[in-house]
Amino acid sequence: RRSVLDPEKGAFLRRGEAEFFLAFKNGQLAGTICAAEDPSTNLKRGQKECVFGFLEYIEDYEVFDALISTAKEWGGSRGLDTLYGPWNLDYEDSYGVLVEGRDAPPVLMCGHTPAYYHGFMGRYGFTPARAQNVALRITLEDSPKYLRLLRLADRIKAQGKIKIRPADLGRWDSEVDIIYELLGKALAHLDDSIGWHRESLEATLAPFKTIADPNLILFAEVDGKTVGFLPGLPNLNEVFIDVNGLRYPWNYLQLLGLMKFRKPVCLTAKSVLVLPEYWNRGVVVLLMEEFYHRAMEQGYKWIDMSITSADNPTSVLTAEKLGAEIYKRWQVYHYPISG
Repeated sequence: RRSVLDPEKGAFLRRGEAEFFLAFKNGQLAGTICAAEDPSTNLKRGQKECVFGFLEYIEDYEVFDALISTAKEWGGSRGLDTLYGPWNLDYEDSYGVLVEGRDAPPVLMCGHTPAYYHGFMGRYGFTPARAQNVALRITLEDSPKYLRLLRLADRIKAQGKIKIRPADLGRWDSEVDIIYELLGKALAHLDDSIGWHRESLEATLAPFKTIADPNLILFAEVDGKTVGFLPGLPNLNEVFIDVNGLRYPWNYLQLLGLMKFRKPVCLTAKSVLVLPEYWNRGVVVLLMEEFYHRAMEQGYKWIDMSITSADNPTSVLTAEKLGAEIYKRWQVYHYPISG
């Protein structure tokens, strides 16, 4: 998070502009917000959006109103016409407001907001900017649905056209290039899709290089061409929850000890990407079958798939065939600055 906010290190701040605001009530800190402009993304999409994020506030509508009004004023002074968010500068960081699934703790890279956030957004007049994003839960077991997937995967494997390989972290730059290309092509069909910047993608991936197991980061290839991607990461939030947010130096020592002796039971899959021309050709089936098998082999108990758009035709439908259930939903909003 510190690198995101550093003008010299943060990928967003090197291409855009942002300002951070604090709200006080009765002399006490009561809320925060960031207002930002992403010129290159606005130009690409033909929009004049003011991104807002780092939105935190006490349960007080007056505080919320003041924060949003400040962001509107900031955006309006720069000729922007719409508030869009919340995002924490990175479009994949703490996406949106949680509208369903507050009973389960958040997994890695997922936001978790109090119930009143959703209510205040609607009260102010914010409306959904795009389809909800969801998290799906798959319990790892030899269920009838998994056994059916195995049989289907065996038939596809017999054709010998699709190869599944693990990530090669020794070829880091090349692997990032492949993921960047897949992201641009595999998500282009989604309404209101926001393209990645190569620099932002690498900044997002870099912190996980040391904790990632390359055998759980899978690529699908056809005739040597990469056509699919399914990355898995251990849900370190299961450990972070017991180290006080890493506020003090000794918390890092606690973290090292916990990571050594406590293995997360959840493996989180942050994306399922398949080039559109390879949909319905067995790529997702082989990725999911191999991912499921490797996760069970390493002792994980369940898979989280987050965050994916509720209208994504590949990840949601395939996961549901494996018995997955949606257990969280988030919403991103927009609001006219002149309103």
